[in-house]
Amino acid sequence: MTDETSTDLSAPARPVTRRTGAALLLRIVPPGLYAGRAHVLVERSYLVSTRGWMSVISGFFEPLFFLFSLGYGLGQLVTTVDGPGGPMPYAAFVAPALLAASAMNGAVFEATFNLFFKFKYAKTYDAVLATPLGPVDIALGEATWCLIRGGLYSAGFIAVMLGFGLIGSPWALLALPACLLVALAFAAVGMAAATFMRSWHDFDLVQLAVMPLFLFSTTFYPLSVYPGWLQTVVQWTPLYHAIELMRALTTGYVGWGALTHVAYFAVMVVVGVVVASRRLGKLLLT
Repeated sequence: MTDETSTDLSAPARPVTRRTGAALLLRIVPPGLYAGRAHVLVERSYLVSTRGWMSVISGFFEPLFFLFSLGYGLGQLVTTVDGPGGPMPYAAFVAPALLAASAMNGAVFEATFNLFFKFKYAKTYDAVLATPLGPVDIALGEATWCLIRGGLYSAGFIAVMLGFGLIGSPWALLALPACLLVALAFAAVGMAAATFMRSWHDFDLVQLAVMPLFLFSTTFYPLSVYPGWLQTVVQWTPLYHAIELMRALTTGYVGWGALTHVAYFAVMVVVGVVVASRRLGKLLLT
């Protein structure tokens, strides 16, 4: 019996190491595309944001102003509106929608404007790819930072809602994780869209997509005000699913339909990250 086929029963067994998510991804993604160091991009974004902290904080106030002007201003005239569990105060109807919009805006504009500038003008990613990092590291790192920024906006707005008594259920504890999922989904899709943009003029298309979502995804009035065919269109939009999920969690009327909203955003995350990483790899490595 040779040494290659013999087994030493007295030798100690090798310890079994637990495979982390990063290790598994390293085994799936081709070498050169992912180095397992996406956190370095997050650290860089944090250091840059500390120098321009005012621009980061200012994004929190937009939904707050809408809440005061429409939720409480116009709410004095509207009083109640049909919500998940029946008639509810207008401010309590609008607040969860603004929470979802806050997560969307914080993620989308960070993912599109900043990524495009780093890619097209600052040439940040050319320098990044000169290191062991790959396109998947870039996509995951930038999406994570957008997630953090959207989460900060959402956490601040949830605190405001709690202070004004606009949260009426313990289910609201899941509102912040839900906001993080929404922010990640919009960030992933925003990054994928940014890789197709040719100049700053294309960002008019971002506004053209975000503004109708904000105005017509049942943010300020219920779905029943639309004609039947338009209700179907609205129900397919991503912000509608985010708003419905937030309203269910903050009011306590949570059903199995909430899992549909979660699955919707999970698909957005996967599709956005895959498209963004492939596009970055094609644009930066060829």
